[in-house]
Amino acid sequence: MIIVIKQGSPEKQVNNLISWIETQGVRVHVSHGEYNTIIGLIGDTAKIDADLVEGLEIVETVKKISEPFKKANRKFHPEDTVIDVGGVKIGGGNFCMIAGPCSVESEEQILEIASSVKRSGALMLRGGAFKPRTSPYDFQGLKAEGIDLLLEAKRETKMPIVTEILNINHLDLFEDVDIIQVGARNMQNFELLKELGKTKKPILLKRGLANTMKELLMSAEYIMAGGNEDIILCERGIRTFETFTRNTIDLSAVPMLKELTHLPVVVDPSHSTGMSKLVKPMSLAAAACGADGLMIEVHNNPARALCDGAQSLTPAQFDDVAKSVNKVLEVVKG
Repeated sequence: MIIVIKQGSPEKQVNNLISWIETQGVRVHVSHGEYNTIIGLIGDTAKIDADLVEGLEIVETVKKISEPFKKANRKFHPEDTVIDVGGVKIGGGNFCMIAGPCSVESEEQILEIASSVKRSGALMLRGGAFKPRTSPYDFQGLKAEGIDLLLEAKRETKMPIVTEILNINHLDLFEDVDIIQVGARNMQNFELLKELGKTKKPILLKRGLANTMKELLMSAEYIMAGGNEDIILCERGIRTFETFTRNTIDLSAVPMLKELTHLPVVVDPSHSTGMSKLVKPMSLAAAACGADGLMIEVHNNPARALCDGAQSLTPAQFDDVAKSVNKVLEVVKG
């Protein structure tokens, strides 16, 4: 249930209403918009008489929400959420390019890639330190050393860093990481999500391999219910019967999610296609359909990459993609 407060209503009366709602055993989420205030009710609202509340002088309307996701729902929070990471913003018209290697392999590698993607316009650096791999014999990442190298690249370039967490026991290692990524395989690791809800760091939440948009939003709700409302959703392709591409990129999810939720939505064209030649057209399409950003894998020598070389762009290719995306954004923004 949401209660829309009339513009200019006395603050004391609004606070009195909130206090009364809380005495009914219902949690309250307040969103202050440009034109009105929305009070979201979370929990068992059966005790709340909607007609009684709607009759109050300060109340414009009362609406019931049928969707199970509440805090992530745009009805609760009509205005776009903007995630600010050290001055770099995502959402609300702020487009962010996140780029870097699938895996951090060495100091030389990560520093070279970081400096090159920054020159091309990337605002954040991505890099895997802990790598979930299908085969137990594949490279699993440098782990703590990988995070140290990412932090060194951050000091050199001043770019915020994004890296994936696999186990909540590793959380102490992420103290200086700017955005914690939850990968597709962990999207429904609810115990991990609940613990991340207690943190104060933005979370980049990737859609699972075979998960619906509703399930993605419910996973975001797990984090938000714990108190952390800085969530970035990431469309990274879903598994279908198609075999020519690694996954099937669902670009329709971008405008649909933006209608359902106030959270920023970014697209990962690298994992969703699995082919470097498809990254540029899918990046352009993502920018055109309203994505708030892109997450692209870049490697200085894809042929020798320890992980996902086939989908990684060279720095020169990324530079070309970034310039082309900017042209699309100019057209989209009018």
